[in-house]
This record gives sequence, structure tokens and C-alpha cells, in this order.
Amino acid sequence: MNPSAPAPDSYFERIDEHRYKPTPHVGGAWDPDEQHFSPLGGLVVHAIDRYLAGRPDTGMVLGRISFDILGRLATDECEIRVETVRPGRTIELVEATVLIAGRPVVRARAWLLTSLDTDAVAGGGADRLTPPEELESWHMADVWPGGYIGTLDVRPVAPPQPGRTTAWIGTGVDLVAGEQAGPLASFVTLVDTANGIAVRQSPAEWMFPNVDLTIHLHRQPRGRWTGLDTTVVFGPTGQGITSTVLHDTAGPVGHAQQILTVRPQPTADRPDGRP
Repeated sequence: MNPSAPAPDSYFERIDEHRYKPTPHVGGAWDPDEQHFSPLGGLVVHAIDRYLAGRPDTGMVLGRISFDILGRLATDECEIRVETVRPGRTIELVEATVLIAGRPVVRARAWLLTSLDTDAVAGGGADRLTPPEELESWHMADVWPGGYIGTLDVRPVAPPQPGRTTAWIGTGVDLVAGEQAGPLASFVTLVDTANGIAVRQSPAEWMFPNVDLTIHLHRQPRGRWTGLDTTVVFGPTGQGITSTVLHDTAGPVGHAQQILTVRPQPTADRPDGRP
């Protein structure tokens, strides 16, 4: 990417049926020369949506998607391949693989579940969050660098605390240039932001990137806002967990979990970030 060129109003541009080119808006928080995972996660859901749209409608909806981040997410063109692992009439398992320079960097598995009318027994979720229209924006770029963070409108429900923040995340940037992303892909595009809104320690001193993201849904999200009610826990042996109740403006829609690898930032004495 040419850093002097004006950034387009999308995270990705399509090259062909399976390949995409990232724009400067995907720049990562840990390394601006790498992709932030959040838009790439949304792109995977978009690719799955397109795969499902190319066959007869089964009436199923995505109930869970798990992403494993296998390697460095270079800001190079990526290829996404989708296949059905376990077909079925009421449940189905679909797998997507993201390749950069021919190497798998992300594997995602999505469970599709049959859609029924269970409104009569629905309940048990958290209370609705304060609507984003009633909240002030927070300049998250004061904490994190990167092109992706710069695209966000972050509206905390209360002042962010170490390890505990509830906030709405929105963006005016399209997922793929010239394409209408579905509601779920647009929602998932912002979910991985959770690990950055409730930092326990300064990212200038500690690293805590996630190596996965798993999303469970009890309802399909709608609207332009992704609500993140997030708690971050660090353990004593280098692991952490970011746990989030997911919301849209109508209420809770599910949960997200991220496992973190916690380690000091590299210094002259610790060039690899290890003690």
C-alpha cells in the first residue's frame, strides 16, 4: 500500500471471487504494518455469507463462529476459501481459511443452526445498554495507534476502567468497496475491538494480543452499532482472557471470548519480549 495515497472508504477491495486487497484502514494496533484482526474477521463472515448465498436457502443462521489466528496478518492481498465440513438439514459446519502469500493465517469454523420461532420462550439475557445516541465519543487513538482504530466511533457507557469497559463501536467505513455487507458481517467487523477497550496495563509496557476469537449468538444482530460489555483478566503465568457480552441497540445478542498471550514489551534487555 502507498501510505501517501488517500485511503478509500473501505477496509478491503475485491480483486476476484476469492481474493481481497486490504486498504490502510486495516492497520493494526500492535503493528501498523500488520492487519488488525477485526476487519478480517468481518471479511470472513462476508465470504461465508456469499458462499451460502450461492446455494438454495436452508433457513439456517450462524450460531457460533470461532477464529484461530495462525500467523502474522501482513497487509498483503488475502484469499478466502470456504467449504462445508459437516452438511445437514438442521445443523451444518462450515470452515473458512484465509491465506496470505499462499500460507494459511486464519482458520474459522461456523456452526449454522436451524431457525425456528421460539419467541414464546425467549429470555435470560442482560439488560439493554444506554443507547449510543445518548453518549459521548471517546478518542481511542489516545491509547492505540493504527489505521483501524482511527476509523472507529467509540462511545463508552461509563468512563473506561482497567480491565472493565462497556462501549458502543461504530464505523463509517465499508467492509468491502462497492459491496453491501450483511448485518452479521458488519457486526463481527467490530467485535475484535473488545481486547482494546478495557486494557489492564499500558500497551506501551505490556503486550496482550489475542490468538483467537470465538463468538456465540442467541440472536442475529442488527443495526450499525456493536455493543461490547467487556471484562479482561490476566493470569499469573502469561495468559489472559477477554470476555464480552455482545449487544445491538435492541439488547444482548451473544458472547465473545478471546485468549490472550501476556508478556512485557520488548526492551534492550528483553529483545524478544520475554522475561
